[in-house]
Amino acid sequence: MSQGLIPATILTGFLGSGKTTLLKRVLTETHGQKIAVIENEFGEENIDNEILVADTGEQIIQMNNGCVCCTIREDLRSTLATLAEKKRKGELDFERVVIETTGLADPGPVAQTFFMDDEIAETYLLDSVLTLVDAKHADGQLDTRLEARRQVGFADQIFISKTDLVDAAHVDALVHRLKHMNPRAPQSKVHFGEVPIASVFDLRGFNLNAKLEIDPEFLTEESHSHDHDHDHDHGHDHDEHCGHPHHHHHDDDVKSFAFRSDKPFAAAKLEDFLGSIVQVYGPKMLRYKGVLYVKGSDRKVVFQGVHQLMGSDLGPKWAPGEKKGSKMVFIGIDLPRDILLQGLQACLV
Repeated sequence: MSQGLIPATILTGFLGSGKTTLLKRVLTETHGQKIAVIENEFGEENIDNEILVADTGEQIIQMNNGCVCCTIREDLRSTLATLAEKKRKGELDFERVVIETTGLADPGPVAQTFFMDDEIAETYLLDSVLTLVDAKHADGQLDTRLEARRQVGFADQIFISKTDLVDAAHVDALVHRLKHMNPRAPQSKVHFGEVPIASVFDLRGFNLNAKLEIDPEFLTEESHSHDHDHDHDHGHDHDEHCGHPHHHHHDDDVKSFAFRSDKPFAAAKLEDFLGSIVQVYGPKMLRYKGVLYVKGSDRKVVFQGVHQLMGSDLGPKWAPGEKKGSKMVFIGIDLPRDILLQGLQACLV
């Protein structure tokens, strides 16, 4: 990664989940970081009414603690380009960018902007997508709104707010539901946006790194129930404390599944297969990532993608004595799990 790229964070989440509260905290906390915030449109719960008293004709507002706020009326690409140019000329000083999308937005196109456009890709590094989920209204929103489910599928980190308004069993069921949709995003509960800055920035969620956090519990559960989601209990100890099998009764269209193998992949076969899958199912593939064991390479291969945009990179060497194997996770809308799993199996040496 070249020095000097400006890290960017996408903040997304359901209406009323506390994005603005979180943002205000990040903006006003004395963390000594200079942040540029891009708001994806005017909303009633807009941050500028309270913190920013400024002429709305002016798009970019400098705040006294060195943070910059601007509201987009045009597309994100040109706003990012303008901010970068002002930074180069010394007109604005900021170290990172936070993009707040509206509660109804699909974070996909926002994330893609960082890869599609060369100028943006040479200036910014997409650090992560953070999704705020309102515990009280989550089930209803997830049941009725595809955007809410997409926001969960896209997340690198999920913050659950308003957990104090519902009982523990409810939160527990929500945690399981979200984990089925997106097993690679760690979840944490937040109270009134009080999130330590360390859990918001520099998460490296989007970088091609060799970390692939999937809850091992999720993987064991997956391997049992890939044929159908049956309702009996596998005796996982984490079921005990909630007193009911955790298989939720929401059959969400945003789902995830994992592939694991100890056999190496044949590189050319895998590349062809993934290429064709992305061509066909790209619009339905939200996020996918893997750390791969590829024949003929002494290094791990890391790959990840958003929709049709897929990238791969050589990771660190396999350590002496380290057990080699591949782990991949796919998160998408109604993806054909069997086709994908059988196809990947066929790419093994």
